[in-house]
Amino acid sequence: MRPWRTLPQRLLSVAGAQEGLVSKAQCDASGLDKDAVALLVRQGRWCRVVRGVYDTDPTPAGQRRRDGRHDHVRRRAAWTAMLAVGNGIATGACALALLGVDGLVAPLAPEAARAGGMHAAVDGVTLRRYRDFADEAYRGRRIASVVPALAQALPYLTRGEVVAVLSGALREGRMDQSGLGDVRAVLRGRRGAARAQGLLDLAEALDGSTAESFARLSFVDSGVPPDGQQVMFTLDGVFLARVDFVWCLPGGRYVVAEIDGRAFHSGEAMLADDSERQNRLVATGSVIVIRFPAARALSDETPTVGTEMATRLKALGWRRAPGPNVGFVAL
Repeated sequence: MRPWRTLPQRLLSVAGAQEGLVSKAQCDASGLDKDAVALLVRQGRWCRVVRGVYDTDPTPAGQRRRDGRHDHVRRRAAWTAMLAVGNGIATGACALALLGVDGLVAPLAPEAARAGGMHAAVDGVTLRRYRDFADEAYRGRRIASVVPALAQALPYLTRGEVVAVLSGALREGRMDQSGLGDVRAVLRGRRGAARAQGLLDLAEALDGSTAESFARLSFVDSGVPPDGQQVMFTLDGVFLARVDFVWCLPGGRYVVAEIDGRAFHSGEAMLADDSERQNRLVATGSVIVIRFPAARALSDETPTVGTEMATRLKALGWRRAPGPNVGFVAL
């Protein structure tokens, strides 16, 4: 067997900036010819992703154990498209993944466009014929800017993802309310735009995470929209806690729903903080705390978090009282 070859450091640095991927052209530029690449694949050190694109980590992407694995896998799909398509511009959900916009849940298919809408089939990559959209530089490549990326992505996302990515873009300051109007304008006339247009008004910057967006949508669908989000509780002027969702009950009592984020984040410090916060609230005798795991909030299996909350609130005598978001509660 031929000995393992030491890879050029320059190529390894390139791969590190591209979620572990390299293109044939980049290999050639680093002095790694096609025979050397073929040997790396045969040895199991690399794997072929699509034609002309190789992963320097042979572990299947879905089985990798690393911080931010979900985001890594999504960005990897975007890099696959940009490297496979000559002068490819990442578009739609792939551009959103690279921009760091939260809200994407389903696996991404590699997607890109060529400048001017030029089209030629690329194996394993969806090539869009988008024309004249704003783009920006990203690590030596080009990606769609946030407004066109949203307009390109929304028709292909699930209902929950549409609300979550719009809410994520607002929360992270990627756009403001006027940006929603820009998205609406760019969406107009696209296939699937009507459904997406009808969801724009459900975007909410107060959603603290993707799971919270899905949970809020479930509450709304079940007829129990929260009376408040990101609500601060105090007792005798002393801060107690900030919580995800609140419903106001008769007699000065409250129901709090917390969406645990440990489906994506973990740590003993978070567990301790959650427990301490819940204990402070419950000790007042005026607050009922209900916790939902993020995975449960993201699921549409019955009973949903919305239907469960509706049942609980009905039993507690909650009545909907439309008004501004309750942001502060002094117990």
